[in-house]
Amino acid sequence: MRSDRIFYVTALSAPGELGSTPPADPTRLLEHLAPLPVARELAEALLLFDDLLQREAFLAGERQAVQPTVLTVAQARNEASLPAYLAVPTESGSLVSRVDGLWEAAYRHADRVARKHGSIFLREWVAFEVALRNALAGARAKRLGLEEAHYLVAADLADPRAEFTSVLGEWTAAKTPLAGLQALIRARWAWLDDHDAWFSFRDDELAAYAARLMLLQQWKRVADDEERRSAGTPTDESSISLERATR
Repeated sequence: MRSDRIFYVTALSAPGELGSTPPADPTRLLEHLAPLPVARELAEALLLFDDLLQREAFLAGERQAVQPTVLTVAQARNEASLPAYLAVPTESGSLVSRVDGLWEAAYRHADRVARKHGSIFLREWVAFEVALRNALAGARAKRLGLEEAHYLVAADLADPRAEFTSVLGEWTAAKTPLAGLQALIRARWAWLDDHDAWFSFRDDELAAYAARLMLLQQWKRVADDEERRSAGTPTDESSISLERATR
């Protein structure tokens, strides 16, 4: 019931504007949501995407350490099998023939979780994320003279109404990969401003909180890398992993 969520929402420190210090640790957020299994599952489906981003960067040698929230450290380091819901089929013509099979599996998992619990917020977030990811992949493929269709994932989940002309222009014009990633995080933050179920005191509001927390952490990661770069100190992530972050 709505009243059951009031404590769990109000007990959380309110997130600041984009660029502010994250008000909580994602692991502690999941602990806070433990008595609310639906809200916790929605939050996990969102936070999983950052775990997968860290995993790819680590496996590419672009990060020295990982701090996953949903996956175990061993899973994020590819030292243990991923959860069954992230399994990529191996039969001919399946997801395995795609570069981004794992990401498609993650999108479809999040969509299943959203449908299972009737989460409008999570379904719309997945639709937005898939549309944004495919718009970026398509733009990159076109720039390289490649077949755009080969790089799209979960196209049936994408929001057909989404329009990314402005953000694609900002991303393309960015002078550094870090600046390009910040443009994408700003676009996601702006989307949350319009869809975050504020003061509904329902599971979707807690899921939106998890999404904001994830973006605040990603922004801090980028800002820390930019500061180290300006100081001439090696960063923990290269431009390759930042390009990968567009997924």
